Amino acid sequence: MIQRVTAPALFPPPTYSHASVVEAGTRLAFLAGSVPLDGQGNLVGEGDPARQAEQVIANLREQLRSVGSGLEHVLATDVYVVSSEPAVLSTVWEVVEASGLSSGPHSSTLIGVACLGYTGQLVEITATAVVPDLEEGTR
Repeated sequence: MIQRVTAPALFPPPTYSHASVVEAGTRLAFLAGSVPLDGQGNLVGEGDPARQAEQVIANLREQLRSVGSGLEHVLATDVYVVSSEPAVLSTVWEVVEASGLSSGPHSSTLIGVACLGYTGQLVEITATAVVPDLEEGTR
């Protein structure tokens, strides 16, 4: 259902693919940015990008579950981190890798930004995922 491609003429990416291809007719979910808020709207992990990334991934799992999908069906992500320091971006990416989200590997862009939508927010992830058919037994 998902073909993940690493272009042989390009430098091999460490934990993601250059492209993901799905057959026509496959249902896709385009998810809004997952943010580090708990169920009551409170910021989780103030000042801690790794903890915020964990909450973002947990929220992303819930977004995916609500449409009948899961982390293993994610095709592409954009990972936004409030920082200009590569080490901070790497810390967040380590959380992404540990979550299983990058096990596809999926196509991803890791982006350092100046700010995000909520006061104190340091991490946000947008995603596109396949929504498997019911008969595949993934719901």
